[in-house]
Amino acid sequence: MADAPRETWITGIGIVSCLGEGAEAHWQGLTERRSNVDAETFAPHLVHPLAPLNLDLQIPKKGDQRQMEAWQRIGTYAAGLALADAGVKGNADLLSHMDMVVAAGGGERDIAVDGTILTNKSKAANPEAFLNERLMSDLRPTLFLAQLSNLLAGNISIVHGVTGSSRTFMGEESAGVDAVRIALARIAGGQSELALVGGSHNGEREDLLLLYDAGGHMLRGAFQPVWERRNGMVLGSLGAFLVLEARSHAEAMWQRLAPPPKAGRIAVISGATGAEPATDEERAWLKTMPDVPVRATGSSLGHGFEPQFAMNIALATLALGREKLFPPFDSSGIERAYEGPLDQVAVTAVGHWRGEGMALVEAVR
Repeated sequence: MADAPRETWITGIGIVSCLGEGAEAHWQGLTERRSNVDAETFAPHLVHPLAPLNLDLQIPKKGDQRQMEAWQRIGTYAAGLALADAGVKGNADLLSHMDMVVAAGGGERDIAVDGTILTNKSKAANPEAFLNERLMSDLRPTLFLAQLSNLLAGNISIVHGVTGSSRTFMGEESAGVDAVRIALARIAGGQSELALVGGSHNGEREDLLLLYDAGGHMLRGAFQPVWERRNGMVLGSLGAFLVLEARSHAEAMWQRLAPPPKAGRIAVISGATGAEPATDEERAWLKTMPDVPVRATGSSLGHGFEPQFAMNIALATLALGREKLFPPFDSSGIERAYEGPLDQVAVTAVGHWRGEGMALVEAVR
């Protein structure tokens, strides 16, 4: 049919996290059941910190590095890895019509400025005048502009030359789902041939930890894998980008979730965090498919909100490319060992307080 949706294929992935950078580092880390957790820096909160990166490899200009906040550097670096993996990095002709859909949060607060204002406001003779003065002088317009969510896409355009259409979604986990959904819909509908989609998150932020802890969403005390937590998530610093193309250039396909073709050939990579009630809802859904192996990557990588969906799609692609699933991380009984063939991986996006969406990644042999 002339108006049938075109298949959309994943041709490149770029991922960074506490496990390192790129496909091999992540596959090795997942296979070895590694999880780098920092329990000291932000105690009593736990964080999965970003592995050290040589920023010069993907952001060669020091000036570009300096003007970005950490979350922008993470995302721009991951985008460069995805472009290189797809074989389009530096190809000005292809990059000039590559569309970009980004999921990103707001910028990072200046913790030093916040602390100074809160410490000295009560000591000032005129607290209201002091606050106004500090906001006018310390929170400079340039600082505010650096916090805009759409600057990640701008930095990717500047550093990597991706100059097709661009749009940014903001809104935690749902932003990541929408970014992938829109990129897919544009290619399937013939509005785009080549797209870069993903996002980034810096989990090593005192302001975010305070914010989510106030909502009762953070895990405290000893580290536990996702399914063994009573209530609480662990933030992680993540960057994840995918290159999506029309079928003629692809090696792995994904589309709208469909029923499993047959038992033993499909797995689920879950975006569950450990925060409730969303994790219990995910657990109840998974119990309806007792023969399907499950993996919650939040146990290894932490939770990164906006890029989590793209990250899990990338990890599903790795599993399909290797025709096997990485080992279970916890001993709750939900993640069972599985050594059989693998044709499809269902990827779920689970917010820290509700479920968000799902997709199917399917291999073409």
